[in-house]
Amino acid sequence: MNRTIVLIGILLGALAIILGAFGAHGLEKLVDASSIETFEVGVRYQMYHALFLLFLGIWPNLAEVHKKRVFTLIVVGVLLFSFSIYLLALNSLTSFDFKSIGFLTPIGGVFLILGWVFLGYFVLKAKGMKEVE
Repeated sequence: MNRTIVLIGILLGALAIILGAFGAHGLEKLVDASSIETFEVGVRYQMYHALFLLFLGIWPNLAEVHKKRVFTLIVVGVLLFSFSIYLLALNSLTSFDFKSIGFLTPIGGVFLILGWVFLGYFVLKAKGMKEVE
């Protein structure tokens, strides 16, 4: 499981860099400044959570079942939150109105929050963890 978590973290991080470069250099002639800013929010949160997954995957003091639960919440959250933001930011480029899926963004945000809350809960309840001094 740890390898999967780290690999998904790496994949999401690399994709965030690619999408960030696309947003900074490829979108400026296609969409307005507000849409670029919106796109960048999705990239930023994706990168935060890619780093979160790297941390989660290498942390030895958390039970695998707990890691899996947090991992699932974070990945679903990134997919719903960041990817719905990407689609909303690019809405003017397609004939499909992505505003109809705008409800996915806050649902993704809830998944991300739950991932953090569950991690905090599992850390508080973990037995045998050393205190950081």
